[in-house]
Amino acid sequence: MGKSISCKIEENEKYVRERLKDCDDFIIRPMLLGEGKKVRCFVVYIEVAVSNMMLEDSVIGKLVNHMWEMPSDQIREFVKDNGLGISDVQPLDTMEAVFSAMLAGNAVFFLDGYQKAIKISSKGYPNLSVSESTREKVLRGSKEGFTDAVKTNSALVRKRIRDTRLKVKQETLGERSQTVVQLLYMEDLVRPGLVEEIEKRLDSFVIDGVLDSGILEQMTESSWISPFPQFQTTERPDKCAAEILNGRILLLCDHSPVGLLLPAVFNDFLQVSEDYYNRFAIVSLQRLIRYGAVLLTLLFSGTYLAVTNFHTQVLPTNLILSFSEARQGVPFPGLLEVLLMELAFETIREAGVRMPGPLGGTIGIVGGLIIGQAAVTANLVSPIVVVVVAVTALSSLAIPTDEFSAPFRLLKFGFVILGGTMGVFGMLLGLYLVLSHLAGLKSFGIPYLSPFAAQNKKGYIGEKDSMIRFPLPFLTRRPVYARNGQEVKLKKGQKEGKHVYR
Repeated sequence: MGKSISCKIEENEKYVRERLKDCDDFIIRPMLLGEGKKVRCFVVYIEVAVSNMMLEDSVIGKLVNHMWEMPSDQIREFVKDNGLGISDVQPLDTMEAVFSAMLAGNAVFFLDGYQKAIKISSKGYPNLSVSESTREKVLRGSKEGFTDAVKTNSALVRKRIRDTRLKVKQETLGERSQTVVQLLYMEDLVRPGLVEEIEKRLDSFVIDGVLDSGILEQMTESSWISPFPQFQTTERPDKCAAEILNGRILLLCDHSPVGLLLPAVFNDFLQVSEDYYNRFAIVSLQRLIRYGAVLLTLLFSGTYLAVTNFHTQVLPTNLILSFSEARQGVPFPGLLEVLLMELAFETIREAGVRMPGPLGGTIGIVGGLIIGQAAVTANLVSPIVVVVVAVTALSSLAIPTDEFSAPFRLLKFGFVILGGTMGVFGMLLGLYLVLSHLAGLKSFGIPYLSPFAAQNKKGYIGEKDSMIRFPLPFLTRRPVYARNGQEVKLKKGQKEGKHVYR
């Protein structure tokens, strides 16, 4: 329960000052109210989180102004009757609740003789305002992106789904950070037991601090050894709103502009929000390119080594001669050559990400062109290897999300070694292992290869929205995430009871 708030203001002030010793960012403002200034009170708040202007404009500020000349015996009743029925005011019974409210960025008001503290809601800590998403650029669609404030993020979703069936469950994680985490879902669409399962996973660990949604992702995923993500990350509230309407759950974490969508399957990571804002023909072409980019990222470098080292008979004679001529004078074997160039590109990529914005593109150009050309001129690598690595790198950048391209960038090194040492047999072995792993992987009970495998739901037609996107009038059913009886999302015909206003 924690320590209760005393009726004596001296005890409350002493306890607060002891807890806040050496916390110079906290402000404690004692005041004397009423006729003759006999009634003691004080306000506690964090200096930056709560401004003096906010206090003056708040309900408590206005009440204090009324209480300056009020008879002392009427002040407590006045606060009780007029101060607690306002939206931005909340009574607190314990000191733990008081400090939780203060550390969340609110002010707390104590009054002598009143056995409760009053929380004064404020805008809280400074945050970035709503701005455009930096990771998920789109040509068509909303430009709004999530911020670092969890309540702002949930409000952006609520703005798009104006339905009371959209539920927002909130809890606090982190023994020391006291981070606010929210679960957003449609009550009538989400699968039974899914909300309870994610809540159980969130409560299954005790940690000092939760500073980003990435910590929640790693702590709650079922198969931590898998390189493939089981949560889909996004910074776009419009995408989150669309997926919530499909029966998925959105997990938001305070201090993080990245939301987590669950469950998540292979097909989800190769779709973007504007796929549903553009016509089906161009969207289908773009999706095929993304799937091709996944295969090229994973297999292209290894296939080149397998063919050139073991299976040259599948290549035309002129191409073989061209490869042989290009490799003249190169001191390294093909396997080592490809590995060095792949590692060089990953180094250039990491350097470009860490550099300040204007310099990031410069690093990519310098690394990709100048260093690559210099390596070819010095006969350290062959030109064809530069082309192979460049195609692999470009394909990895065509995958919409970085967390989904990461496992393929990692696994390509395994395929390079298998292709360079065992040929096509090694490539097939690696492909068999990857597909076997994906076939057995599940995200919150949903097979990872849906809709390509395990289509066991009656009436499921998810293949119409996979590699090829059918026209919107044909996408009448929700994905496999929705609960039974809620599969239909699009009906033709006029809405019942529709009125036309002129």
